[in-house]
Amino acid sequence: MTAPLSSRSDHGLHRRRVLAGLAGIAALPLLAACSGDDPLAAQAGNADGKNYIAGDGSVLEVAESERGEPVQFTSTLFSGQELEAADLAGAPAVLNFWYAACAPCRIEAPDLQSLHEEFEPEGVRFVGVNVRDTAGTAEAFERNFGITYPSLEDRGGQVLLAMTDYVPPQAVPTTIVLDRRGRVSARVLGVAERSTLKSLITTVVDEQA
Repeated sequence: MTAPLSSRSDHGLHRRRVLAGLAGIAALPLLAACSGDDPLAAQAGNADGKNYIAGDGSVLEVAESERGEPVQFTSTLFSGQELEAADLAGAPAVLNFWYAACAPCRIEAPDLQSLHEEFEPEGVRFVGVNVRDTAGTAEAFERNFGITYPSLEDRGGQVLLAMTDYVPPQAVPTTIVLDRRGRVSARVLGVAERSTLKSLITTVVDEQA
């Protein structure tokens, strides 16, 4: 691919739009997917000029040869431990953007935990990115659904902002699959259906290190 995920000339406007979206997160009872340009679709050669983004389980898978640079972010887990994107490199990883009152997040939670247990022996890391909750609310959700993988506290939107080329600011839940190099291999907007997500994870597990 020769075109970057976002051009320098569009960066300022893009960043202002993202910040505006982040500012509205706390006021929304349920985050619905937004419409807008989709740089990841463009990177994968699937852009058709339409504002197609929808939180309806839409899946985008990127061929290994067409993936961009490794993602970059630094944040803190609810446990207080700092986590950088580079810490996930070397093995596939799954990032799930969520919050406790999000109905679709509650629907997919059991399947995410099940897949975490299934792929943990393969070294796959699951990390939640909570965009709204305090530690107490997030931990109550995790206890209720038996979630054992950790989550980042992202009420300030640092991770969401760093991942805005892949995650529309209001598309929660969104699930991202990273390959062993930390590059985006696949994305699911909306509820991640178990068999679909399993297939996307298996793809990066089976790729050579």
